[in-house]
Amino acid sequence: MDLTITTLAARPELAGAAGRMPDSWPGFVLEDLVGWANYPRIAVDFPEYVLVATDEDGAVVARAYSVPFALHAPGRGEGLPEGGWDQVLLWAFSDLRHGRTPDTVSAIEIAVANGRQGEGISARMVAAMRENAGRLGFADLVAPVRPSAKHLDASAPMEEYARRTRAEDGLPYDPWLRVHVRAGGVIEAVAPVSMTVSGSLARWRSWTGLPFDEDGPVEVPGALVPVQCSVAHGYAVYVEPNVWVRHRV
Repeated sequence: MDLTITTLAARPELAGAAGRMPDSWPGFVLEDLVGWANYPRIAVDFPEYVLVATDEDGAVVARAYSVPFALHAPGRGEGLPEGGWDQVLLWAFSDLRHGRTPDTVSAIEIAVANGRQGEGISARMVAAMRENAGRLGFADLVAPVRPSAKHLDASAPMEEYARRTRAEDGLPYDPWLRVHVRAGGVIEAVAPVSMTVSGSLARWRSWTGLPFDEDGPVEVPGALVPVQCSVAHGYAVYVEPNVWVRHRV
């Protein structure tokens, strides 16, 4: 299949179609407040870090968002942050506001249009994001990966799940982690608090269609771990772990 992959900086006219492209994100994930406040700004403030793929008919079939940030800025500790997706979004926009020089690029999203999965597009977007990071002068691309099959085993600890491999080839059990490793990525760590979604029980019911009428963990379709529900206090909280993968550019 012929794909044309370009930055949004080069083709700003694709911004609307890329944003409207149907994807498979669970609806409740979009209620993460850090993402809600910052994700839409990426296309505006970091268009060189946004990739859009179009097919031979000019239709948008995938998008890939990334952001530059200063991983090694003073006070940010050693290694990749436990706060994962949320943390790099906050750092990226803080660095932009304060004029800090970024030293790392983090993936934020790679999404393939509904109906176009299984065509190898995701692997091509990973490769294109890595190449784009190199073109922009960076030596590392990191990704807080949301394992695509983890929701089928929500009770498993992410640390254990991320290390599962297939007997036949030693590659990760999870399909999305497998794409990254095949592309040269190395699983580095788990980000245990990568994304947080909290809300009243009424909001959780509207997001999921589930009753949320008992205390304790609730398994929600699409959630990587159970949502913690407190009926007495009237709220539920979802804390999503992701898996840090590092690609040397």
